[in-house]
Amino acid sequence: MFHSIVSNLDSFVSWLQTMLYVDVVQPFLFKVGMMDYDEDTYDALYWVIVGVLEVLTMYAILRPLEALRPAEEWKDRKGVRVDVLYTWIVKLGILNLFFFFTFQPLFDSLQSWLRLQGIPNLEIDNLWPGVTTQPIVTFLIYLFVLDFAGYWYHRLEHRIGIWWELHAVHHSQQKMSLWSDDRNHLLDDILQAGFFAAIALVIGVEPAQFVVLVAITNLMQSVQHANIRLHFGWLGERIIVSPAFHRRHHAIGYGHEGTTYGCNFGVLFSFWDILFRSASFNRTVEPTGIRDQLGAPGIKPVHYGDGFFEQHWLAFRRIGARLMSRRAGASGNGSAAV
Repeated sequence: MFHSIVSNLDSFVSWLQTMLYVDVVQPFLFKVGMMDYDEDTYDALYWVIVGVLEVLTMYAILRPLEALRPAEEWKDRKGVRVDVLYTWIVKLGILNLFFFFTFQPLFDSLQSWLRLQGIPNLEIDNLWPGVTTQPIVTFLIYLFVLDFAGYWYHRLEHRIGIWWELHAVHHSQQKMSLWSDDRNHLLDDILQAGFFAAIALVIGVEPAQFVVLVAITNLMQSVQHANIRLHFGWLGERIIVSPAFHRRHHAIGYGHEGTTYGCNFGVLFSFWDILFRSASFNRTVEPTGIRDQLGAPGIKPVHYGDGFFEQHWLAFRRIGARLMSRRAGASGNGSAAV
């Protein structure tokens, strides 16, 4: 059944891809003299269609829920607008597509070399013949492996100072909504896309499966960030990351605190947080954002930027300040030693 659903969705997207390409994209490429990019553009169009359908589905389901059962009431949605731009950039999947197909020839060459050396390839679907060869089982294994990697990727973003300054763009949103998931520094997006594409290729994920894995992960994370007062119950919360569970991660003073201990780092599955002792199931609705945005007596609040370009530029400035501080500290230690 699962295989049939994926196959039907793939057929529908492929039909749209061919129709749009023949009627719209190919004539445009011919007109502007860019037919050299004909094949690459056709492949990319598949990801673009998936991304558009995903955004439309996400909005149709989550926006009414935000209106009916909001976790927080806002006077206006002005601070949310920039996140819409982030969403359209990321959901179209161009970065994931680029890294997946860029790395694929490298991994094909590596696998050929391993076979010549008599070293078997990693074949997750053949670990348990008759069980792991089932499409749904193989898919779930891929999902668990990628989510486990995602947990540690996310946790390290909060532990490594320079990396945190990139991730802080995401956490600086004080009006979390269905659009907030993709509010990330583009450099961090590039790192993530390369990281997960590499892991997917190593474990043997096929291109069609990778599209579905990315789409499911993106859609679930949009649910988690939505401004909805929603949890999945005692048991559900300990399996799947809910909006209430993830909001705790974004809560000022509780969930992140950059480079110090935080909680609820799970991407899709919350049981990683239970396993590695970083779970908090407190459902109290707390303000979201970063502590230093609030300021303190005698300390000016830190501004993380209101617009897309300002947020990116300020992240690089914070990284520069960290590097300068490290260099000054190292020089000071050297002088003291002398």
